[in-house]
Amino acid sequence: MKHRTLGIGTALLAATAAGTLAMAPAAHAVDPTTATLSFDCGSFGSGEATLTATQDGTAATISLSTSAITSPFTISANSVKSTLTLTKNGSGTTTFTGNANPEIPAGGAVSTGPLNGTVATGDSLEATSLTVVVFGITATCNATSPQNPGPFVF
Repeated sequence: MKHRTLGIGTALLAATAAGTLAMAPAAHAVDPTTATLSFDCGSFGSGEATLTATQDGTAATISLSTSAITSPFTISANSVKSTLTLTKNGSGTTTFTGNANPEIPAGGAVSTGPLNGTVATGDSLEATSLTVVVFGITATCNATSPQNPGPFVF
């Protein structure tokens, strides 16, 4: 008798789990998750940048590290204000903003993010410019190459 009850209980549990998985919302993912491009930041320098994107529903973040800007002195955590501008679906623009950064040592490459933005399913975003403000000093960087391997598609 116990084997029969165990068998029915296991079958019910498996059916419930399958039904729960079928009703769960589809996971959102960005592709690619990492891209590189080059920036020219005028008198602050030029170099390659690595962008890493994540998505959670309509909320998305992009973290960025670039050798185009190096710090002449140590910058404490969360003191870099950044705005990353991206082309949206080939015609409009959108921005990702934030003031999160790790501590950056003197001579170190600038890292910033996560920068926060909003996306819709199917949005294709490619970085075009970056503005970084540290201690009231603004560095504006313009993309000099397309993202590789391509735009972020959410």
